[in-house]
Amino acid sequence: MPEGLIVKALSGYYYVKDNEASPGDKAIQCRARGLFRLKGKSPLVGDRVVYELTENGEGTVTELKPRTSELVRPQVANVNVAVLVFSVKEPDLSLNLLDKFLVHIENEGLEAIICFTKMDLIAEDDVQTREEVEQARALYTSIGYEVLETSSPQGLGADRLRERLAGEISVFSGQSGVGKSSLLNAMFADLDLLTSEISLRLGRGRHTTRHVELVDLGSGGYIADTPGFSQLDFLELGVDELPSCFREFAALADGCKFRGCTHLHEPQCKVREALERGEIAESRYKHYKAFYQEMKDKKRRY
Repeated sequence: MPEGLIVKALSGYYYVKDNEASPGDKAIQCRARGLFRLKGKSPLVGDRVVYELTENGEGTVTELKPRTSELVRPQVANVNVAVLVFSVKEPDLSLNLLDKFLVHIENEGLEAIICFTKMDLIAEDDVQTREEVEQARALYTSIGYEVLETSSPQGLGADRLRERLAGEISVFSGQSGVGKSSLLNAMFADLDLLTSEISLRLGRGRHTTRHVELVDLGSGGYIADTPGFSQLDFLELGVDELPSCFREFAALADGCKFRGCTHLHEPQCKVREALERGEIAESRYKHYKAFYQEMKDKKRRY
């Protein structure tokens, strides 16, 4: 039987793009077999499936292939990469918010690409901003993250990011106004209308319908423009899981004296020792402590 990828789910229908389809071919409208409901496992956008065609030209999803990942918000399966889009100006770069996004991405087990946008807005004589951006790039690169600098008007970084996302299922996340749609349009000129349509379908502004849809990038890759990480409140993350979401902490945790070390007050903590030696950035540790306290406060509240 044929196999394909669910690119949209709406009103009980699943739209499957056949693996052998050409770029311009439409997805096949399918229903799902009742056995999925009996098993308590519904198909998701991003699922790779086996389906069979019916007499009316539609189809029936008969089997779900194993998932490599499953996001709760947004509900999408098999995402490989999260592109975290942060502007360096208008709005200014917020490392606190970036670290909060990274915590969620690490908790989901996704690969993260940090994308600094609007590089063209840094004036030639704005030495301070340029130094701050360079320091941030060096910091997150040293931790092990891939960092790209982009400018949509200049086309800076668009080719590199396009190549990077080929063959991947990715999500773009970031605060409003950082230039996600402009970056997508610089990368893929024929997405001009699609990005607007996706935003409307996802319920921004006056619209209320919400669903995830994968857009074919024409390079073997798909992207979900999604509101999925807009509310970063840690409700889906346990406080005990927070330390492992800071990569440089996780690499040192096994050397701490106490198992389950919070890295806040315990003696012989390798993370705090590394902080004192300047091997861990003060900004990262400061944000870690703030997130830890925020999570403890929420736990008491709920």
